[in-house]
Amino acid sequence: MLRAVVLLAVLAPLPVLAQSADSGGGSRLAFTFGAGIEAVPGYFGSDELAPGFDLSLRAPFLSFGGVRLGRDDAAARSQGLGFRGSFRYVPERNGEEYEELAGLPEIDTSFELGGGLSYAQPGWEAFAVARYGLGGHESWVGELGLNLVAQPTERLGFRAGPRVLFGSEDYADTYFSVPDGTPGFEGFDAEGGLLSAGIEAVSTYALTESWGLRGRIRYERLLNDAADSPITQEDDQFTASLLVTRRFVFEF
Repeated sequence: MLRAVVLLAVLAPLPVLAQSADSGGGSRLAFTFGAGIEAVPGYFGSDELAPGFDLSLRAPFLSFGGVRLGRDDAAARSQGLGFRGSFRYVPERNGEEYEELAGLPEIDTSFELGGGLSYAQPGWEAFAVARYGLGGHESWVGELGLNLVAQPTERLGFRAGPRVLFGSEDYADTYFSVPDGTPGFEGFDAEGGLLSAGIEAVSTYALTESWGLRGRIRYERLLNDAADSPITQEDDQFTASLLVTRRFVFEF
């Protein structure tokens, strides 16, 4: 069932994105992957920052025969409708590392994978994505965002704008509910919906055609049941990361 949902999410935008390519040429698959370090809240609602590991995946581009799916060149990416991949790494949560969580269920590491649509014009872009969690939580999250975009040089780029995060009932229950009878806590049944809002700024620098750097700073404020949960120590959450990116191109 999960494979079918993810496949549908990936394929649904493709008829909209398909467009005529230049005549001739073989088939090509291209995407950009990033990995690096980050400073992140120890858990959702924590008042402490902890070192972490961050991953990113930029929207894929596929061409075969006379058809192109996605956007691969700077001119195409500057405007119009496109598909974007989305990935988030969520560290495990346990009471051994944070005393205030003693008695709460431990949550394994989660890998959220998904995608959605973006719409770009010169100077700005908007996007909507959905991700499904594998591991610690098996539920849906959705994110909406708007960016102002600047490209001072060919190598240097900036994006910044607001973000809102929605979580399903199961997602909110996993990270913000407290079972009845947990020592030191009042029972709490978290409901899904709008769980945070904030702003994010991203800077990219191209070292070569294939290698680059990506820095990110994000502030978000927990809302509704995420803020009301007895687990939450601090509503204001900050994240910063630095990634090395690598563009991969496969011709076949």
